[in-house]
Amino acid sequence: MILEMVRANGAVSLRELARVVQTSEVTVRRDVRALEAEGLLDRRHGGAVLPGGFTRESGFPQKSHLATAEKTAIADLAAGLVEEGEAIVVGAGTTTQELARRLARVPGLTVVTNSLLVAQALAHANRVEVVMTGGTLRGSNYALVGSGAEQSLQGLRVSKAFLSGSGLTAERGLSTSNMLSASVDRALVQAAAEVVVLADHTKLGTDTMFQTVPTDLITRLVTDELPAHDDRAATELQALADQGVQIAVAGASGNPGGEQVPATRRAPLPGPRRGHVALRSGAGLGESAAAERGRVADLRRR
Repeated sequence: MILEMVRANGAVSLRELARVVQTSEVTVRRDVRALEAEGLLDRRHGGAVLPGGFTRESGFPQKSHLATAEKTAIADLAAGLVEEGEAIVVGAGTTTQELARRLARVPGLTVVTNSLLVAQALAHANRVEVVMTGGTLRGSNYALVGSGAEQSLQGLRVSKAFLSGSGLTAERGLSTSNMLSASVDRALVQAAAEVVVLADHTKLGTDTMFQTVPTDLITRLVTDELPAHDDRAATELQALADQGVQIAVAGASGNPGGEQVPATRRAPLPGPRRGHVALRSGAGLGESAAAERGRVADLRRR
């Protein structure tokens, strides 16, 4: 069962494997180690992937059933970053689709997107204007891509871009497995003053073929709670914070009041993103630096 799930999806979290096979994460971790010893899969940052380095892209039906609780928690926390009357861009993906469902309640919002699923989630929202890019439909993720999509974004300026992807590392930033999707995501980034990446813990430390957002252009990362004892993911999270990425951690239970992991060193931001932008979260915006450092240490011990 475990091997079939990884083959079907390319990458699956231990938490999701345990849920599907109805056993503990400890048991799943032991089984994954055995399969890795046989060369059938690779362990990576709280999950399992197909062997061979770069992960391949899964289709929408597979991705929509992965890490659903984590995506819900991430979307709840990310929605708190959007204010009434803002103009934003939202990229394609199952996590951004969850975000769009929550943005339907933000009055006066303008959302530019290349995702049919994001547009559908907002289609009946009162006082929310949806602007679709042009382009060619990519059926595997219901997104508009190509030169038409990129040209429609030229000259656009919005406050924030919300993007997801296939992998996130401190070295390369956000990446995806498809060249056309990566090109449109880069155009979305160019249109925004701030870039917010939505990525669950299984994507931390995962590298895929095409870079979309280098680390120094990522303003914030919204992610979920790390599995216990996942030191590699915690190290990657700290490395992102060290490079100036502001990080919010949402509870997988769906509680939008996530933890904050502050950047310990703030890198200068290019263009209109220069200067400090306060991290908004559902809990403890006024907490002391000592308490925040304690949370980073706690993450590293898990």
